[in-house]
Amino acid sequence: MDPHLLRTFVAVARLGSFSAAARELGYTQSAVSQHIAALESDLGAVLLGRRPVAPTPPGARLLEHAEPLLLRLDAARADIARLTAAPAARVVVGAAPTAVTGPLAAALAGLRRGRPQLDVTVRVLDRAAVVGGVTAGGLDAGLVDGAAAPGDPLTLADTAPLAALAVSEEPLAVALPAGHPLAGRAGVDLAGLSEARWIDAPGTALPLARLRTVSGTEGFRAALRYEGADVRGLLALCAAGHGLAVLPAAALSGAPGVHAVPVAAPRLVHRTEILHAKSPAEQVALLAAALRASPPDGQEQVPRPPEAGDDTRAGSGRLRDADPPR
Repeated sequence: MDPHLLRTFVAVARLGSFSAAARELGYTQSAVSQHIAALESDLGAVLLGRRPVAPTPPGARLLEHAEPLLLRLDAARADIARLTAAPAARVVVGAAPTAVTGPLAAALAGLRRGRPQLDVTVRVLDRAAVVGGVTAGGLDAGLVDGAAAPGDPLTLADTAPLAALAVSEEPLAVALPAGHPLAGRAGVDLAGLSEARWIDAPGTALPLARLRTVSGTEGFRAALRYEGADVRGLLALCAAGHGLAVLPAAALSGAPGVHAVPVAAPRLVHRTEILHAKSPAEQVALLAAALRASPPDGQEQVPRPPEAGDDTRAGSGRLRDADPPR
């Protein structure tokens, strides 16, 4: 399959419009139609319904393959570019909203003291965008986070050979409105809250689908969906009684109208990892080393395993807790 045709197909399917895809890709609408017709001819299947524009069953199946394939192509291009590029005078770091921590600010400050001419950009993005950005080369490094058993790595999309280094682990807590009947508890079992009102905020809080998985319980239905990267906005909704959310305990400290109750069961932590290319630029390697050396107050530095190295699980292509390159 021609990757140019595949990229056009993904754009049309995502936007639901041939004309919108043409504008985004810089093609004429006629060229987009020709791309789709050529791809359908190659595969011998109708991939898109025309009225409305939506994937057919074969098209939906192709989408499952197409987006990872295109990301891997972008990753290969970015990897070669890193190896052949001159040393950069800038570094772009992506971070999930609840991974923008004290250590990042301190590590960047130390990096800039040693390289005062370095141009630093921090982009707050959702977790998937951070992984994709590092993979495709738009980000030099990324901070991602999520819930995991203590000492376990995060489960991230298999996109490219990236180094994934543990930064910190900290407690998780449920954000409750201050007057909630459980606000005085020393800890809660997530399974017992499955029928409560929840806010689905996958960009900031623990996604509800993940809550169902880790608790082994159905339920966790969304009373309200929150789309965005502003943790304070989410906590304001929690305080007003719109629903509960699970976040790192540190993110709830001092939030007005919100009471944080630790997650007692299942046994989980909020884990943060830094992602970067396997052969990073010097400033990225230094940043990774500084992040791992200085966890924030209340968080634990994750110990390195006795024999760190490649994660050898099939198809992973990622490193786990390896010493940062020097």
